[in-house]
Amino acid sequence: MKFKDLHNQDKPLLIGNVWDVSSAKIAERLNLQAIGTSSSAIAALLGYNDGEEMEFSELKYFVKRIALNTKLPLSVDLESGYSRNPIEIANHIKQLAAIGVVGINIEDSIVKDNRVLLNADEFARTLSEIKKILHKENFEIFINVRIDTFLLNYSNAIEETKKRIQLYENAGANGIFIPCIKNIADIKEIVTYTKLPINVMCVPNLPNFDTLTQLGVKRISMGNFLFDKMYTQFEQTLQEVINQKSFKSVC
Repeated sequence: MKFKDLHNQDKPLLIGNVWDVSSAKIAERLNLQAIGTSSSAIAALLGYNDGEEMEFSELKYFVKRIALNTKLPLSVDLESGYSRNPIEIANHIKQLAAIGVVGINIEDSIVKDNRVLLNADEFARTLSEIKKILHKENFEIFINVRIDTFLLNYSNAIEETKKRIQLYENAGANGIFIPCIKNIADIKEIVTYTKLPINVMCVPNLPNFDTLTQLGVKRISMGNFLFDKMYTQFEQTLQEVINQKSFKSVC
């Protein structure tokens, strides 16, 4: 089944968000259908904040190692493209496709001092140019566009999200990712507004998977929550070793 087809199943595609070869192998062992990198997790591993502080070459290195060690379809969190230039962004996507990547996430916000939304019309034009370049050179890759209205608590988030969906759909988006949307009524309104597959992300109070299925959600992401949980548990276990003055808690 092609990666695009995984977004049109009876149940949502549960993406295993990974950050290295070990996490990718675990996702594969547990029979997930596809994996996607977490930019936040990879940045943290390298000592960066999320928001394109790391170089694209550093991201690409991690992606290549993961791609070489799993047979699962791999999507990459490309943040906002590691450039504002559509030619350069398309080049980044082509480099990822060359090592086996089948999908990317690209977001309509950037981090300066704080994260801010990009102008919707300008971002749509950038997206359209990227799609034209990829189509001309016969690169077939699933572009999942992340809309950060809910993430940034944008005023009148529903209406702004709808506006952006329409623009991005017309520009060639294959899917729409809306992190931090969690209200059932909001999710239902967005799902019924577009024919594009809607992707939601793990956040507190997100409806369970059965409810998301009934609402018509087609993709569920884990974000950096598993990564953060793992390191919280690591810290707790290390504290137990220190307190107990033994390795009873780890072996």
